[in-house]
Amino acid sequence: MRAALLLIIVLLALVAAFAVQNPGILTVNFIHFSGSTSLLVVIVVAFGAGVLVGLLFGLPTSIRRGRKVRELEGELASLRKPTAPPPAEKA
Repeated sequence: MRAALLLIIVLLALVAAFAVQNPGILTVNFIHFSGSTSLLVVIVVAFGAGVLVGLLFGLPTSIRRGRKVRELEGELASLRKPTAPPPAEKA
């Protein structure tokens, strides 16, 4: 998890450095919408959309993993329950 976080931080720093070094206004066209904005906004929005899509694709696996962990913790808890000692034999 730490490696993934470190990778995201490095990618974000690279994107920020690229955006700062390439200032400028550009026209963005999408279907029939059009607007002028800075390159920085386009880059940050594209990066954010990519991160969001990546998280959404990883969500089902994360949910399944969490269910499996809860299931195994339940099994472990049931195995750790103390059992009643056997009745003592009278001599």
